[in-house]
Amino acid sequence: MQRRSICQGVLVAALASALAACGAKKAPFKSIDITGADYAKDFRLTDSLGQPRSLQDFRGKLVVVFFGFTQCPDVCPTALIELTEVKRQLGADGDKLQGVFITVDPARDTPEVLKGYMALFDPSFVALRGTPEQLEATAKDFKVFYKKVEGKTATSYTMEHSAASFVYDTQGRLRLYVRPGSGPQVLTHDLRLLLGGA
Repeated sequence: MQRRSICQGVLVAALASALAACGAKKAPFKSIDITGADYAKDFRLTDSLGQPRSLQDFRGKLVVVFFGFTQCPDVCPTALIELTEVKRQLGADGDKLQGVFITVDPARDTPEVLKGYMALFDPSFVALRGTPEQLEATAKDFKVFYKKVEGKTATSYTMEHSAASFVYDTQGRLRLYVRPGSGPQVLTHDLRLLLGGA
């Protein structure tokens, strides 16, 4: 009976230790922790110079992926301005941040347009585009919604789209889902945790 009590005590202590260890591994991110998610694992699109790009190209950097379009009136430029501010707040670690903008409007967002658009925010950020089929497949993999909304003329349409960002660690693993409007302080906080090994 005493031996059984000792065994139970050892088992409870081991379980408590394991639970404590699990709890210790959970970093206090302010964004949504989606570590281990089985979607948004990669992309294969073309940059404004016509070069094929994938997550592998940015290994060693924290990658923030955002879907949008250059004629977006508010959400897209705001997200890119905030990402530029995050890079500034990271100080010496700012060069470890890679912004990736994927257009949901490849018809109007030509390579030249995308290159000029990125230059307005940070020339180190990369803008990607694909064929309509490639965009559809990529958006589906990321669980991103986008839809063309017709305007008064053939070229005055707009695009509705998901506005969250996806964050990858320096090993190329999907880690965080950042809600639109979270602000640069939230992302800066979380990226510092990732740089610290969280």
